[in-house]
Amino acid sequence: MAKKPTIIWTKVDEAPALATYSLLPIMRAFVKHADVDIEVRDISLAGRILAQFGYVPDDLAYLGELVWKPEANIMKLPNISASIPQLIDAVKELQSQGYDLPDFPENPQTEEEKEIRAKYDKCIGSVVNPVLRQGNSDRRIAPPVKEYAKKHPHRMRDVSPKSLSYVAHMKSGDFYENEKSVTLKKDTKIRYEFVDKEGNVTVLKEIELGMGDVVDGTYMSRKKLKEFFEEVINDAKEKDILFSLHVKATMMRVSDPAIFGDAIRVYYKELFEKHGKELEEIGFDPNKGLIDLENKLSKLPPEKQEEIKKTIEEIYKKQPRLYMVDSDNGITNLHRPNDVIVDASVPAVIKNGLQGWGPSGETDDCVITIPDRSYATMYSEIVEDIKVRGQFDPTKVGSVSNVGLMAMKAEEYGSHDKTFFPPADGVIRIVDEDGNVLMEHEVEEGDIYRSCVTKDIAIRDWVKLAVNRAKESGEPIVFWLDHMRAHDRQLIEKVKEELQKYDLSDVEWYIKPPREAMKFTLERFRKGLNTISVTGNVLRDYLTDLFPIIEVGTSARALSIVPEIAGGGLFETGAGGSAPKHVQQFVKEGHLRWDSLGEFLAFVEALKLAYKQSGSTNKRILIMADTLSKAVGKYLDNDKTPKRKVGELDTRGSHYWLARYWAEELAAQDTDAELAKIFEPVAAALIENEEKILEEIRATEGSPKDIGGYYHPDDAKAEAAMRPSATLNSIIDSI
Repeated sequence: MAKKPTIIWTKVDEAPALATYSLLPIMRAFVKHADVDIEVRDISLAGRILAQFGYVPDDLAYLGELVWKPEANIMKLPNISASIPQLIDAVKELQSQGYDLPDFPENPQTEEEKEIRAKYDKCIGSVVNPVLRQGNSDRRIAPPVKEYAKKHPHRMRDVSPKSLSYVAHMKSGDFYENEKSVTLKKDTKIRYEFVDKEGNVTVLKEIELGMGDVVDGTYMSRKKLKEFFEEVINDAKEKDILFSLHVKATMMRVSDPAIFGDAIRVYYKELFEKHGKELEEIGFDPNKGLIDLENKLSKLPPEKQEEIKKTIEEIYKKQPRLYMVDSDNGITNLHRPNDVIVDASVPAVIKNGLQGWGPSGETDDCVITIPDRSYATMYSEIVEDIKVRGQFDPTKVGSVSNVGLMAMKAEEYGSHDKTFFPPADGVIRIVDEDGNVLMEHEVEEGDIYRSCVTKDIAIRDWVKLAVNRAKESGEPIVFWLDHMRAHDRQLIEKVKEELQKYDLSDVEWYIKPPREAMKFTLERFRKGLNTISVTGNVLRDYLTDLFPIIEVGTSARALSIVPEIAGGGLFETGAGGSAPKHVQQFVKEGHLRWDSLGEFLAFVEALKLAYKQSGSTNKRILIMADTLSKAVGKYLDNDKTPKRKVGELDTRGSHYWLARYWAEELAAQDTDAELAKIFEPVAAALIENEEKILEEIRATEGSPKDIGGYYHPDDAKAEAAMRPSATLNSIIDSI
């Protein structure tokens, strides 16, 4: 007998956590009739803090072990990747609830303070994803979402045939040009060393690696970077178009802020020339954006402040107009490094007819500046394609899904702890435990050196996943790998070697560099044909925003599946960026507008995995998955997503509609008569009580709600607020 499948539902933070109080009882009530259990595990910020100090079990650690077992089946909702201010706020809230937690030590001095700080550090940043993502990424648009987008296309602004917009990237001195890469021939320990001009050696870091792992080293010349910015800024001025910079400082949190800072140093060069002494005095850090100057300006005497502001105004008259984040409030592209994130910002420019917003609220052509060539070329290809062939039509385009090499901190996204800024001119080298120099780079003081590791097991699993997706879908797979790039050459060898292990008689596959891969994919895309992009970790991130935004208007509606290397599955849902505003609105006026569509779609996939985990014997699980998918189609077609204002449909009402459509589909299916009989009265009751249920929900809106805490809600209070319809509760609880 196969073990009864259990789906783990993660308790998280903010709006998705509130929505869970309403949605989870529905999911449990339905799937218990397919003999599927749902178990809740707490990976919220508050839960992680309490676990560190022994108040609750460490559910994240438990899941970290589970993902290496074939029975793993995890629904991972969006959680807080906590900043220090968020952590401090959460600690204060937990202290107010009676938990005896120590204050966060910002500058630990004693051993005890250092120990406390170490525990809190385990809760800061994106600590959840690296634990749970022990597999590669499978991202695609679910059929109901694609069909809805074709029937209700989002707006894509036309592109002028005279558009001057283009992508600018470095021609030399970038990470792409300087990359070196090796595949390790045996298990070994490697160390990173800096050797100065006098031959003094400083060990920067040591790590243990395995045979077959791919190690890269590269650097970006700051001198060449600044020359590049100077050239692009001058060109934007000459063409009278907007200057925009697109980096990924959220994920490349060590290297990209430095690139961002250099853009500021060049664009505002006159500011540094005239007021360098004062800027140094107040500790202005360009890597943090112009906001850092605004925050520190008050340290200077009023007359100096005015001089600096006047210089900035003069610079704006001489330099090209800047792409704006918020033109109404004067927030430019160079305000904060995290404001313009390349994977979301370039698709926004594309949707807007290859234009950005300027300082006066105008839209205009822009230079899309992406300094490193590694991935900029594929953006250049799509921009030039649009200029020649016109804007995309969401009703006619195909789909581009993605298989991404993500497992075990693959590639650049695992490089933060191996990114170094040389303290002087010299050499950075990678040496194995036998003293062999694997690679070395001559660097100048301040250059951005970074190294990353891609595990052999992750690469082979990635190829397997790509082949499986090709066989399941019948769609061609394209490996976006560039034989001119050192890292990609190592991967191409492994891909070709690995592909020989499979029967590819029914698989159409290609290996193409990013620009050519984009060209090939766009030709199919415009014809309405589907293609699977098989990419490294960064391109995974970029393409899984780019194509879904073109296809369905948002990447938040894409399915994000992580087939774990050990055989289980992780199903990630929705994007959490607007979650804080949703909670604030709910607490203030009792209306929640979190759309649980991501959870609905992911749960369909979790049920399909549960079917496999049941030994593919429990057909009811497949019926549950199939009927839920159809219910989601109705949910979208009938526009039952939550609306923005009090009195309109909210999250709780949208859950009623999902439950109703699901019950209707289960009652109507003819594969399992007994199951249909169970859900016929449920569907009837939900239809009959529609007005009563929705009115019971509406009646609770327009007034403040007490949920007992922002980071750590009181379960009883939150459940009462999120399940306000006694009629709906009675129907669901009696299933």
